[in-house]
Amino acid sequence: MNQQLDQVKEVLARARVEIGKVIIGQEEVIDRSLIAIFTGQHALVEGVPGVAKTLLVRTLARVLGCEFSRIQFTPDLMPADIVGTNVFNLRDNEFTLIRGPVFTSFLLADEINRAPAKTQSALLQAMQERQVTIDRETHILSPNFTVFATQNPVEYEGTYPLPEAQKDRFMLKITMSPPNREQELILARRMLGRESPEAVLQSGTITPVITSEALARLRPELEGIAIRDELVAYIVDLVRASRNHEGILVGAGPRATQSLLLASRAFAALAGRDFVTPDDVRTMCVPILEHRLVLRPEFEIEGISVRELIEKLMQEVAVPR
Repeated sequence: MNQQLDQVKEVLARARVEIGKVIIGQEEVIDRSLIAIFTGQHALVEGVPGVAKTLLVRTLARVLGCEFSRIQFTPDLMPADIVGTNVFNLRDNEFTLIRGPVFTSFLLADEINRAPAKTQSALLQAMQERQVTIDRETHILSPNFTVFATQNPVEYEGTYPLPEAQKDRFMLKITMSPPNREQELILARRMLGRESPEAVLQSGTITPVITSEALARLRPELEGIAIRDELVAYIVDLVRASRNHEGILVGAGPRATQSLLLASRAFAALAGRDFVTPDDVRTMCVPILEHRLVLRPEFEIEGISVRELIEKLMQEVAVPR
């Protein structure tokens, strides 16, 4: 294993520790967030209010030495509120670009489904190309630009569901569940003193483990994680099986294949290995495919979930030895 790959593993391990000082429990959520960041992709975060979705992204930005911006999506939000606009400066007699919150490293698109499709689409170019076009002029975004878009799984009234094409731009779906009793007890006790998660984040005790420039340089080192041809074929077969299953109306596209490949490699690095195993692929299969698949109505009526169908797909596709 080369020295750079060792450094990636060390940074990931230290980041886990520092984030854990603020975010109680949620180890799986932290890992999947780091996978999205280190593969240069984006994540869809779903959870009820109060499970620390915003705090998670703020903590990630602090630990990884990156900028953070937040946009509260509302029905009256306009595309210019996201990307920015040119404003005429009377003093200088010229137009000046007022940059929007998209000019950052980690962008929290809070409750993205509260805004109409026209506003949601303002993020598409930024997510795909890491650049935005304002008045026919292209502006380059940070190489670390990552979107964490949150959705509330309740209170769907007045929302605009994300189109399938837009959901496909998100590498994986991160589901944040409420803490268990022991974790919530720890949180309650910390809130009585000066060790609340928010206070810890503001106190300066959280140590950045890397700079934004070093993060951009380290990301390509994940290519050193070995993955056998048989596992690549296994990933392709899993995704293709989703297009032919009788219970799935819309299967996953080629972008899902790429995402599963990258996520499996990053998960191996988190586990401290320099090679991918079939278990890595199976672990990442649900978060990669869950938000991309659309069930047939008759299967939804029977109460079958997307997660259950993905589990069945993994049972039907032969695992390489």
